[in-house]
Amino acid sequence: MSSLVIKQLTKSFGSHTAVHPLNLTIREGKCTALLGPNGAGKTTTLHMLTGLLKPTSGTVSLRTSAGKSVGSDLRPHLGFLPQAPSFSDWMTGREWLRFIGKLSGLSRKEAASRAGQWLETTGLAEAADRRIGGYSGGMRQRLGLAQAMIHEPSILLLDEPVSALDPIGRREVMSLLQSMKGEITLLFSTHVLHEVEELCDDLVLMKEGSIVKQGEWAELRKESEGTVITIEVERFSEMQDWLSSLSQLPSITKTEISGYTAALHTNDMNKARQALLQEVQRKRIPLSRFDAGVISLEQLFMEVVAR
Repeated sequence: MSSLVIKQLTKSFGSHTAVHPLNLTIREGKCTALLGPNGAGKTTTLHMLTGLLKPTSGTVSLRTSAGKSVGSDLRPHLGFLPQAPSFSDWMTGREWLRFIGKLSGLSRKEAASRAGQWLETTGLAEAADRRIGGYSGGMRQRLGLAQAMIHEPSILLLDEPVSALDPIGRREVMSLLQSMKGEITLLFSTHVLHEVEELCDDLVLMKEGSIVKQGEWAELRKESEGTVITIEVERFSEMQDWLSSLSQLPSITKTEISGYTAALHTNDMNKARQALLQEVQRKRIPLSRFDAGVISLEQLFMEVVAR
């Protein structure tokens, strides 16, 4: 495994700067999520890291666990799964992986062996000799993952790996990534925030081409604890009016309402919690969720992006 060290990385297209100077280290053996709204510069950054796009300035290097820098050509050490991987649909999954393996410099025997291993690992063994054109979206993403891993890279980069998948396909791909965690260094961009919470160690939040927050998810969450109460009510139409009225409670500084869920920001957790519980009891409000002092990734994301 290796860590990815990024220093002063920028990308401009004419007079427009898509990515401002980035400085970060993707930690060895950890899973890092690159988050941000559309246009934040996530895909541009990943394309620079993989060599698909030449940076305007800055450097990208790999460091081994011993602290030594890998050579200037990083491609043998990187695997990449784009948002919509392309295949020759007339080929079978097995034929495709053998072909990619040989393009990666493997011998015919090695390519065949690793193709079989990754078809098994990604759950595609039974579909290995079917044409790729008949694969579902989830199967294609898993084949793309096998393609990215067949040359045994030390770092795997993924661009929105589950955004176009249905819930079953998302779970299949995320379970695969979970099984790989600790065995390889992972960096991926995504909009599916609840998946990040269970998988990633580190977060990098981008906005308008710049990093606005980064660090370990556990530490970022800890920094924000004690400031938000999240409640969800049962789905009755009058409940939304009640949620809107909560901004009048003592010590509530801001309310964010989404459907039947409200995030209540407070400057005095104990006072706000007591007032809210009294209100719930007095009006016999049917709650389905009550979290005091715990911030979700979605709340952190919205807080950072809104700045």
